[in-house]
Amino acid sequence: RLINEGRASDITVRKICEIADISIGTFYHYFGDKDWLLMSFVRVPFSCGELETPLQDIAGRISELYMLLINKYIKLGKNFMKNFYTTDNEALSAYMGEYSGKFLPNTIMARSEHELNEALNAGFIKDDANIHLISQDICTIVKGCVFEWCLSDSKIDIEATLNRIIKNYLSSYVKNSSTCRT
Repeated sequence: RLINEGRASDITVRKICEIADISIGTFYHYFGDKDWLLMSFVRVPFSCGELETPLQDIAGRISELYMLLINKYIKLGKNFMKNFYTTDNEALSAYMGEYSGKFLPNTIMARSEHELNEALNAGFIKDDANIHLISQDICTIVKGCVFEWCLSDSKIDIEATLNRIIKNYLSSYVKNSSTCRT
């Protein structure tokens, strides 16, 4: 209910506890702060699920994958996202980050890296490509698109923008279709 009312900055632990009819101590037993709770509304499990875009169109496939998350952002609304998508949000930084050189399991970055490795193994991506670095770069591109969507007051076509930028970025890594293994 609080999310639907607007901005993440207007949501407080006290308001959450009043609506949920729990004590503040109980809240902090389960969540480090409100951002960790709000992250549970944003998070999407990416460990499974079929994508419609074929593997040989890896740019389209990665865009489709990230649009699953972005569509959830859009549902939460621009006001919520403007206040949630900040450098101060430790929960978001932890979720969109990596530990010991690996992405957290079941995150979009881990799934993106998996899809890119599948494309590499199928011969659609150049053999010398650093898949982990590419996955990091794509995550950065997506963050920029979301930030721009927030800055533009949700006026940009985020899907078209994301598709265009990811396609252009991956073009230097994708093999010519005539040289791909099947």
